[in-house]
Amino acid sequence: MKLMPHCLLVPFLLLGTVVLPVSAQDGERPNRRGGFGGPIVLAEDDVAFYQAPPQGFKTEREDIPHGKLEMVEYESKTVGTKRKMQVYTPPGYSADKKYPVLYLLHGIGGDETEWQRFANVNVMLDNLIADRKAVPMIVVMPNGRAQKNDRAEGNVFASAPSFATFEKDLLDDVIPAIDAKYSVEADAEHRALAGLSMGGGQTLNFGLTHLDTFAWIGAFSSAPNTKPAKELVSDVDALKKHAKLIVLTCGNKDGLINISQRMHKFLQENEVEHVWHVDEHAHDPQHWSNSLYWFAQNIFQDQPAAQDAAAKN
Repeated sequence: MKLMPHCLLVPFLLLGTVVLPVSAQDGERPNRRGGFGGPIVLAEDDVAFYQAPPQGFKTEREDIPHGKLEMVEYESKTVGTKRKMQVYTPPGYSADKKYPVLYLLHGIGGDETEWQRFANVNVMLDNLIADRKAVPMIVVMPNGRAQKNDRAEGNVFASAPSFATFEKDLLDDVIPAIDAKYSVEADAEHRALAGLSMGGGQTLNFGLTHLDTFAWIGAFSSAPNTKPAKELVSDVDALKKHAKLIVLTCGNKDGLINISQRMHKFLQENEVEHVWHVDEHAHDPQHWSNSLYWFAQNIFQDQPAAQDAAAKN
């Protein structure tokens, strides 16, 4: 997709999601200190790809059908305990039909409730589906902190390693539990992975290395847990072949933007089609809600808007 529309760590806590200042990797960007992540250096193509959502995009409407939001327990062999995830099923969900699944990952200061608190996910999807802007899908919001005490309490940075462990929990426990409980299309073309901040880093770390599991990838304001692109993409041709949509977003007031910029630069230099969106936000829930609104409309579609835009350029 060639869509180009034109160490000591000090913790910060922002609206329930903890983020980290960034040091340069691979010599591509200077070290940034001071403030939230330090100075921000913008390139010419660090611009918005899509427009902000309309007013009321995540406000409940009484005149449309509504899906179901439920808290589900599953047995995690990885962690050795029962864990929880929040699951949305679309209006009219039926075992007689197979549905695609979007897995949404939260930030380091959040849990399985964060996406719902920030973006009103069930309402947003109800509205999009009613307006025929998104296909009916199941949305799974798991807890990306794969340890027995998975609450965001105390020194949340001490739990950082558990976010890497969650890769195994997601692949071996969460997805099989969803496949067993719900009527899903159990293949990569019908699975999407997206996340905010720490969850954005997880999305790239897990999604780009498991193209046999996820074909739709959305990383919003990715945090410093993101591995170097060269480590995540060993076979560029395979990525081009199997990834249906890759979306990278960040705010131009976000001190962590250089992480997303590096991934964008790598994909651009290797001619991997992707969406690069930089808006006027910081590291904040409005950016993540806006990103999800666009991403949800373009996954599981035969012709995502991203590809349509590329075809017109």
